[in-house]
Amino acid sequence: MLYCVTVLIALMTPPFGFALFIMKGLIPKDSGITMVDIYRSIIPFVLIKAGLLALLVFYPQIAMWLPNMVYGK
Repeated sequence: MLYCVTVLIALMTPPFGFALFIMKGLIPKDSGITMVDIYRSIIPFVLIKAGLLALLVFYPQIAMWLPNMVYGK
């Protein structure tokens, strides 16, 4: 789970931020939206994902709740 959350964060943050470049490519050229605007717009989402990552690090039982329910551990 930690790996998946960190990959999601990496897709949204520089220097790679592949999702950001995809968003930039999808908007019309004459919209006036710059990469800086896109970078600023992802800040709340990155903070939420970082909070989720912190929760999973300090409380790993959150990630294991559903598998434990399914397999009756």
